[in-house]
Amino acid sequence: MSNGYQVIARKWRSQTFDEIVGQDHVVRTLKNAITRDRIAHAYLFVGPRGTGKTSTARIFAKALNCEKGPTPNPCGQCQSCKAIAEGSSLDVIEIDGASNNSVDQVRDLRDDVRYAPSQGKYKVYIIDEVHMLSPAAFNALLKTLEEPPPHVKFVFATTEAQKLLPTIISRCQRFDLKPIPAPLIAGHLGHIAKAEGIAISEGALNAIARLADGGMRDAQSILDQMIAFCGDKVEEADVLEVYGLVAEEKISELASAIARADIKRIIELVDDFDANGRDLVRLLIDLEARVREALLDAVRNNGTTDTLGVPMRTESLARLLTALHEGEAALKFGLNEKANFEVLMLKAVEESRARAIDTLIRELAELSGGAGTAEKKK
Repeated sequence: MSNGYQVIARKWRSQTFDEIVGQDHVVRTLKNAITRDRIAHAYLFVGPRGTGKTSTARIFAKALNCEKGPTPNPCGQCQSCKAIAEGSSLDVIEIDGASNNSVDQVRDLRDDVRYAPSQGKYKVYIIDEVHMLSPAAFNALLKTLEEPPPHVKFVFATTEAQKLLPTIISRCQRFDLKPIPAPLIAGHLGHIAKAEGIAISEGALNAIARLADGGMRDAQSILDQMIAFCGDKVEEADVLEVYGLVAEEKISELASAIARADIKRIIELVDDFDANGRDLVRLLIDLEARVREALLDAVRNNGTTDTLGVPMRTESLARLLTALHEGEAALKFGLNEKANFEVLMLKAVEESRARAIDTLIRELAELSGGAGTAEKKK
């Protein structure tokens, strides 16, 4: 019998700093710290899910305990590197903050740090979801975190840094991991698909990257599911069908219809999306992203853009984007999703065509000033 299938997210988990995607600022700092022997005693990795917090922590532990290290380029072949990669190292202790959050468990950890590492040079404690520790557990950890033994390093990972005590944050070097840009996700998935012998279209890669919302692990899980659904060939239409996404050209068409105030076309598009089982909440998110792109283009081009098909000013785009954002709650929690979406689109049209009173006053003042100047010339 085989050892069982290993999902893509685990099989293709980053094993070296160079394999980490989209977090160059973190990789560069950690590499330099190791090279220059300026390794802090505690690190805090903050970021959305699937951006590489735990993977970075494991690679960092591997770099510290490699038989050739500490080195920014762990060999991956020595006994220590293999044990850390397999999760069996006695010197790298991974703790789930959600299920080990009591004072007694933190006190046990505090007692354990006194003992020297059994194989490597350092004992590395990786505490995932550290914000789940209770306040009492945090307080029990403070003294050890401030003055740990020389052979101990702490690495904390969290998605919600605002829940951490300031006294914990001040004792750590903080790194904020960013959502990974969609082009980087698509490129990495293309590399994985090629290595796995999967033919996947560029449109499908872009659709998966868009759906992942900046998380590489989510993107890899989606790719895994699409391979299970499609086999050796994955097309964009398959991704759109499985996840209820709307094609990018249809999103652009809807945004253009709103900009033109083409109510009839808006209703036709919404009817089509609903009939084909598209996710309207996800569509709203993608539509906001499209309008935001137009707004940024207007900012870069002296306050006006025609990327939505008609000339629009920054003010109109900002009001349109605000209307879409304010309608999110009603769409998510309303009883009739389609009706709520249609109403939201009509409100967005009204907002995009409305003029702020201060803008009208300014324009009237400019007109009256120009008329006064003309009278004087006469």
